[in-house]
Amino acid sequence: MTERGDVTPLPSLKRAMVLYSRRVWERGWVANHDGNLTVRLPANKTLATPTAFCKGDVTESDLLVLDKAGKRLEGRWKPFGELNLHMVAYRARPDVGAVLHAHPPIATGFSCVGVDVETTIIAEAVVSLGARIPTVPYAMPGSEAQLEALAKVLPWFDAVLLGSHGVLTVGKDLEQAYLRMELVEHLARIQQAAISVGRPRSLPEKDVERLLQKRKEAGLGPEARGLGSPPP
Repeated sequence: MTERGDVTPLPSLKRAMVLYSRRVWERGWVANHDGNLTVRLPANKTLATPTAFCKGDVTESDLLVLDKAGKRLEGRWKPFGELNLHMVAYRARPDVGAVLHAHPPIATGFSCVGVDVETTIIAEAVVSLGARIPTVPYAMPGSEAQLEALAKVLPWFDAVLLGSHGVLTVGKDLEQAYLRMELVEHLARIQQAAISVGRPRSLPEKDVERLLQKRKEAGLGPEARGLGSPPP
């Protein structure tokens, strides 16, 4: 979808999918056949990367169009096994147009030891991602336990750490989902650097509140969508 609400042509969405699939691979956020990207299409359809593909090798002809049950409508390859993670995101967030799942090394490392990536250590991150990035406890990837836990937090958050499993981000389009993934990994690097020399300090609470108000005014976050504050 465009900002005007017009439907973006499928060929343009396929070009964007290939672009960001390759960027995810180039940044080292995926290896082997890791990671997956989807875009919401009209009529309850989804554009998706295929299973068993290096994200650096995906071409437009490799992409799939799926129905709401994940059945292949277009394309010659099979859908990836973690498709339900994306479907949960679309059901939880009608405003979301794209979902990205990857394994950026630093943020994923945090998820493996149960350490949250903090947003309140720098001001810009609070505006972009809110007051925190929740970590969904480990469960078998794609299991009902993981899907239920994800469904509970996604209405309020645009980026989620999956325990021992990586990061999932959502956005109005692939660019926004990608940039949010980039920021999560950037924050994890900053936090790692801070830990190496001391203890990271959070911004004053009154400043966090002001930054969250700026976030709302920018049309971002749950409050801008008419929801209350995120759950604790």
